[in-house]
Amino acid sequence: MARKYLVTGGAGFIGSNFIRYLFEHEPDAQVTNLDALTYAGVPATVDELDADPRHDFVKGDIRDVDLIADVVPGHDVIVHFAAESHVDRSILGPGPFLSTNVVGTGVLLEAGLKHDVSRFIHISTDEVYGSVAEGFASEEARLDPSSPYSSSKASADLLARSYHITHGYDVVITRCTNNYGPYQFPEKIVPLFVTNLLEGRRIPLYGDGLNERDWLYVEDHCSAVHLLVDKGAPGDVYNIGAGAQLPNIELTGLILELLGKDDTWIKWVPDRLGHDFRYAVDTTKLGALGWSPHHDVSERLEDTIAWYQQRRDWWGPLKDPGR
Repeated sequence: MARKYLVTGGAGFIGSNFIRYLFEHEPDAQVTNLDALTYAGVPATVDELDADPRHDFVKGDIRDVDLIADVVPGHDVIVHFAAESHVDRSILGPGPFLSTNVVGTGVLLEAGLKHDVSRFIHISTDEVYGSVAEGFASEEARLDPSSPYSSSKASADLLARSYHITHGYDVVITRCTNNYGPYQFPEKIVPLFVTNLLEGRRIPLYGDGLNERDWLYVEDHCSAVHLLVDKGAPGDVYNIGAGAQLPNIELTGLILELLGKDDTWIKWVPDRLGHDFRYAVDTTKLGALGWSPHHDVSERLEDTIAWYQQRRDWWGPLKDPGR
């Protein structure tokens, strides 16, 4: 039987890529895409998705109890991507992060439970573990978030898990590493740096550039989430990562090289407040279900840059002239 998905945040980066992945790998699926179209929800992305008859867009806020009560019934799976996600913005103003990421998640969980949606996939982040000095954080690692953003996501994780423990609700939580790929809003490091360079502008690099991240191609993230729709154990948490650890200065060097630039294009800026030095997760648990990343960071970074070179029509209107 064809499944009906409710995907929140489907006008954003990972959510829209997941919808595309779903249509390719589960052709009978029907998707309701719920997105408030805040600054990072892109109407042009919705227009592209709407060309597919399997896609139904609903503009709305996950904090809107009445709207959620109308939208949720009749779906088989909720995949919850919607979130305020930019660390810098959370430092400047945490309010929207607390209300959207915590309260909004609670509204969705309550509606999913009440209306018998059979599975709830809650998309979180490796940032909830805080900085990992050495080794790799397992799903049992202590939550130690450093920013209002990561704290709000850790809170949402605990709330989601409580619905499984208290009500027996079938909730699965994922924690992914840094994503890159097409359709990413140009405030995150890869699209910001690429689009700045395409516009002839310098690229702002925090601190000494040695902060380390694991770079996961968005399609690999989508494949992991899709696998967990069927194979994730109720109440469990799954880390998703590529094992592609790079200091920011090395990532920057790759981008500069691929665009034929040198390091004079780097604009060194003061470090971010509370900047976590290193993220790294253990993906053994997900690997036991048969998942592994299939995309190499250097190859897919080149493809990603090519996408931004070709799609100025998509990202040009989104750029802040001051960035």
